[in-house]
Amino acid sequence: MASISSSPRTVEEIFKDYNARRTGLVRALTYDVDEFYSQCDPEKENLCLYGHPNESWEVTLPAEEVPPELPEPALGINFARDGMHRKDWLSLVAVHSDCWLLSVAFYFGARLNRNERKRLFSLINDQPTLFEVVTGRKPVKDKPSVDSGSKSRNSTKRSIDGQVRNTKLLDESYAEEEDEHGETLCGSCGGTYSADEFWIGCDVCERWYHGKCVKITPAKAEMIKQYICPSCSTKKRRQ
Repeated sequence: MASISSSPRTVEEIFKDYNARRTGLVRALTYDVDEFYSQCDPEKENLCLYGHPNESWEVTLPAEEVPPELPEPALGINFARDGMHRKDWLSLVAVHSDCWLLSVAFYFGARLNRNERKRLFSLINDQPTLFEVVTGRKPVKDKPSVDSGSKSRNSTKRSIDGQVRNTKLLDESYAEEEDEHGETLCGSCGGTYSADEFWIGCDVCERWYHGKCVKITPAKAEMIKQYICPSCSTKKRRQ
């Protein structure tokens, strides 16, 4: 195993290593599953499943170094093999392997800054988990979260005063939100909320507006740190 001094350092390098190890584990749990199953003999000592940077997999004893140079996979995966249904056992191994892949990636990512760690996780999160691959479950697309107080989809922005606050956006909403937002009226045209239209909330008066009524597109809204509606802008200039 490589020491941390010679390990992947950039987000791209770490993600490449993650992908290679993941490919090896996917192969073990799917294409080579019969061979993997036979190697996990409960009569043997504590065994671990490793994925290697060359996209290979290996069932073997854990590293002898204490502490190990890299985080170790789940120990003793072979002991539960015959006490569970095959599919359930493979699913359990997949879950533990997902955890191991993440631990290795973020071990390598210890020196990354906050934004780089976030980007690394985003790249990893775009991949189906081993559990999803083994069980055949499709990744669930996240539903936009709705804050019951502001009736919005929130996007964290930094305001002019430097405090982190929420710029409230109503976009890409789901049809079932219609009833909840039915009482919301556009501060410009007076029209009611519709899930298939983009809305934006004023950070001063907290009124909602159709994006088209205030000439704000979703792309433009993402660039705005603090949205102030035309009415509040006029009042501010008069002060």
